[in-house]
Amino acid sequence: MERRLVLGGAMALLGGAKLAAAQQAAPAPHHGLAIPPDRMAPLRGQGPVTLTPAQYAQRFVDSPAPAGAPGRWVQRAPLPLPRTEMAWAAEWDGKLHVVGGYAEQQVNNTWHHIYDPAADSWKEAARLPRGANHVGVVAHAGRVYAFGGFSNQNRGADTLAFAYDVAADRWDTIAPMPRPRGAGALAVLDGKIHHIGGASEPERERASVGWHEVYDPQADKWEMRKALPGARDHAGVLAHDGAIHIIGGRFNTFEYNTGLHHVYLPAQDTWVERAPLPTPRSGHGLVLYRGRFFAMGGESGWFENRVLTGKVHGQMESYDPATDTWQHHAPMPTPRHGMGAVTIGDFIYVAGGGPVVGGGIKTAVHEAFTLG
Repeated sequence: MERRLVLGGAMALLGGAKLAAAQQAAPAPHHGLAIPPDRMAPLRGQGPVTLTPAQYAQRFVDSPAPAGAPGRWVQRAPLPLPRTEMAWAAEWDGKLHVVGGYAEQQVNNTWHHIYDPAADSWKEAARLPRGANHVGVVAHAGRVYAFGGFSNQNRGADTLAFAYDVAADRWDTIAPMPRPRGAGALAVLDGKIHHIGGASEPERERASVGWHEVYDPQADKWEMRKALPGARDHAGVLAHDGAIHIIGGRFNTFEYNTGLHHVYLPAQDTWVERAPLPTPRSGHGLVLYRGRFFAMGGESGWFENRVLTGKVHGQMESYDPATDTWQHHAPMPTPRHGMGAVTIGDFIYVAGGGPVVGGGIKTAVHEAFTLG
């Protein structure tokens, strides 16, 4: 009888230990959606990919900004293949253009995909004349412009510049940039294209730059303007009300992210500061929607015992230029960085990107946000 009690107690202890071990081994809950393996691919080698609990734990969605209307996210047709580090995307005639980036085990791919929200479908368009990642892209007057980029993984900048004729489905070579760089910020103001910030040579250093060069599409020429204070790359950019806003980004690496918010005033050829991005990050999207600036996604990285880790941001924070204040909204279901983001109609479309810190994994995930 006593032996049975001892055995029963031992078995109960063993069962409790197994339960505790199982609970300890169970993956911690994470924000948002799990990503289907067929919508991810590794940078090197073949897929499919399944994220580990540690990789899902990189997701970070908390924001110090006050709450605004939450809005909602909906799923849209995934990219035809997983891609990331396009930097970033462009909209023309109600369609989303995603150019270059990491795809198919290459860091310098030439893919050019166009999304039609009315049909919720993608099509392949004429490819970029040379492959690159972190290409600066912007649309203007029936063309999508592609400036610079890297031929290696976030390194190896060039001066090449191209213009895609949307109607003709054709790329043309235009005047090269004065200096090589990738991960710069492009915005159209008064019919001219401003290329601001980024990172340049030598490749071993890959330092951020504050260069501000302006391209005139009519004259096919470049001129210089006042440099960006706080040289940085992977920043968000948009033009609004006669000014250009550069928000967030990184000083050389994602270990040194910033929330700095600078505004270029063309009449004075000068910069002023405005309220910073509440969550410092780089590789995020920035779009104009309903008169506010919406910033989503991004990454922050660091090394622990020589192993890369960090945060993949899912925050959706918006800025009111009238009051110089920020608020937060419903975070991304699938936090990502290095994706393409544009506004079309009453939705913000966010396609592709990296679901973990760094460029090791690409996704085809495509989600859209609306305030309804």
